[in-house]
Amino acid sequence: MCLGIPGRITEMTDDLGLAVGTVDFGGVRREVCLEYVADEVRVGDYVVVHVGFAISKVDEEEAQRTFRILREMSELDDLDWLAEVADAAEAVEVPQPGAGS
Repeated sequence: MCLGIPGRITEMTDDLGLAVGTVDFGGVRREVCLEYVADEVRVGDYVVVHVGFAISKVDEEEAQRTFRILREMSELDDLDWLAEVADAAEAVEVPQPGAGS
């Protein structure tokens, strides 16, 4: 089974002409290739990541819905790591653009 997991972009850089960034999956951060979605995403946006590549942009509501589904899957299939990622991701407060300094 292949899964695309949503995560929030925390940093974007250019690595020799290739868009890459750090994506936070509920406290677990991974370097991800953003090249497929680079023109449509910014820091703070959510993306669906599959095998190290961001394949689409999703809104926060869709990401949270996916985390809930992943948690339910973990309860059915003993995929405890999915529940941990989903729980942590839902607990993260997402900064709103323009809020603060």
